[in-house]
Amino acid sequence: MTLVSAQSQLNSLSVWKKFMYALGQLGWSLAVYGVSNLINYFYLPPETHGQSEFPGFITTQLFFGATVIGLVVFASRFGDAIIDPIVAAWSDRTSTRFGRRMPFMTVGAALCALFSVLVFFPPVAGQSPWNSVWLAVTVGGFYFFFTMYTMPYFALLSELTHTPEERLNLSTLTSITWALGFALGNMIFLLKVKLGSWIASFGVAPELVGMRSFQFALAVFAAISALLMYMPVLFIRERDYCEQHPATENTWQAVKATLSNRNFRFFAMSDFTYWVAMTIIQSTIAYYIMVLLGLEEKFTSTLLLVLFAGSFLFYAPVNIAAKRFGKKAVLISAFVVFSLAFAFIGFWGKLPFPPLVQAYIAAVLAAFPMATFGILPGAMVADIADADGIETGHFRAGMFFATRTFAMKLGTSVATLFLPTILLMGKSTDNDLGVRLSTVLAFVFCAAGLFFVLQVKEKTMIERIRKYHAEKKFLTANS
Repeated sequence: MTLVSAQSQLNSLSVWKKFMYALGQLGWSLAVYGVSNLINYFYLPPETHGQSEFPGFITTQLFFGATVIGLVVFASRFGDAIIDPIVAAWSDRTSTRFGRRMPFMTVGAALCALFSVLVFFPPVAGQSPWNSVWLAVTVGGFYFFFTMYTMPYFALLSELTHTPEERLNLSTLTSITWALGFALGNMIFLLKVKLGSWIASFGVAPELVGMRSFQFALAVFAAISALLMYMPVLFIRERDYCEQHPATENTWQAVKATLSNRNFRFFAMSDFTYWVAMTIIQSTIAYYIMVLLGLEEKFTSTLLLVLFAGSFLFYAPVNIAAKRFGKKAVLISAFVVFSLAFAFIGFWGKLPFPPLVQAYIAAVLAAFPMATFGILPGAMVADIADADGIETGHFRAGMFFATRTFAMKLGTSVATLFLPTILLMGKSTDNDLGVRLSTVLAFVFCAAGLFFVLQVKEKTMIERIRKYHAEKKFLTANS
């Protein structure tokens, strides 16, 4: 079923408004960085010769190798993943004078930023069950409001743009801002060191200076992230750019219809496996630097800055290659190269050349995949959602992005659940078994992602979109 109407053409986003939209992604990228990547670091810190910088706040191990951190984050992410389709369906069905998406983003932005920093302020100084309760409540609250902002935000990528090329270009811009947010997040290690003397000047006990510097840096990041998340809300009038197709299906009907799309099913499975691998690497990068290479913690920020600077060099080539060869072909190449990078990291510290050289080789290998996975998945989901709406007459972009995010969050939840247990097998310079095993798991999941993305049939989907918009343009010109 193909629906083509002769309604007036909607406005196209100006460069300024595209930039304002992309700043929203910079905001939530910065907000989510700490909760996604630094919980293990803060509550289960790496050890150098038996010493760790942060005090213990929670019981480490519970039963059968399970940890408080793993269970809390897994439960929060899994619950959040269940909430995703509910928020998405609610957003898809909403119709206000402000549009379908902006009301949700307005509420979600401030509270998402607030909870992103509360996670790292346990109320009891020392190990206490109340700190475990605090961790569960704040992590759960963060992911709830994170969903309230990001689900509508993702849906707008499909609705603010009207051709595959526009989506690819906007997705490239948001990928840049996401990478900037991630890079700024990684500055936490350098900023913590820089803030140390200033924090100490307030009479903070020497053994707490590192922790307070870390917390203060996260508070600054939270304030900046809130401001950035409000940029698209303040500067884009949704109804000027988006076709108004409020959905009529309930949540279950929308989920079922979304999963009936074959291309989307395989894409979601590839995204799940990718995010398991990516979460493992992101959450343990400081361990790789300190434990496997024997370098100082602050080098983590330096290496990640090199990685992201390198990935920026690939943004334009990835954009051009995707237009010429298709998004699928470029994604396949990225999975292959990323798998090789994960395998290489597993041999860090065992190779016959200096640690710094080993680190920089891995950064060079990972630059192209990082650019690709930052740009193409969102654009591909937008294409799938648009093609499905054209075919079925039900435009449920929010639900497609919610289901994709469910796969992503399930992947990060699974990784977060078993990663602390893996690290307990060995996370020190004297015993690095757990750290090395994490790289093996990352390689296996990345290779699985390659298999799934090979099953996506992209060509037919793009042809359907082009035909629809060509017919619509013809009817508009002759109406």
